[in-house]
Amino acid sequence: MEFNEVVESRRSIRDYQEKQVKDELLEQIIAAASLAPSWKNSQTARFHIVKSPEMLSRFKAECLPEFNAKNVANAPVVIVVSFVKDRAGYDRNGSPTNELQNGWGIYDAGLASENLMLKASELGLATLVMGIRDEKKIRLLLDIPANETIISVISLGYGQTKMERPVRKSFDDLCKIY
Repeated sequence: MEFNEVVESRRSIRDYQEKQVKDELLEQIIAAASLAPSWKNSQTARFHIVKSPEMLSRFKAECLPEFNAKNVANAPVVIVVSFVKDRAGYDRNGSPTNELQNGWGIYDAGLASENLMLKASELGLATLVMGIRDEKKIRLLLDIPANETIISVISLGYGQTKMERPVRKSFDDLCKIY
């Protein structure tokens, strides 16, 4: 698939087939995510992959609100995206290097997440990014350390339906040229 095809075909999918995702595909997807740029190559994005039926069931029931659990009911994988705090946007001595501080970790995790979703799309898989989730329950269930900030949950699987692309804003709506 050409790059524009991948970008234009990616959709947020809320209906999945009951079909497993092979480990080899997960490895390719995470490898693509790891290639994203990061602050001084700090590579602080982390991916907590939930795929065992027991953990998936618990995760969906305990960590997601009902509407998101319904959206991803058949998704065979969920990936919790986090980043290691106080590294991106900081000097080696721990001093912030600009006003964004840990905002750089969020930015870098977003870049890695986009690579993850685009690679998934290229491989024929569907994703949905969810920001409404229970951070405390996720941290407990997956034993995510306190030095990681949880950003989002991304469902992954084979989409059940094809979605039309929503209307996008125009160049003039998005840009200001000086």
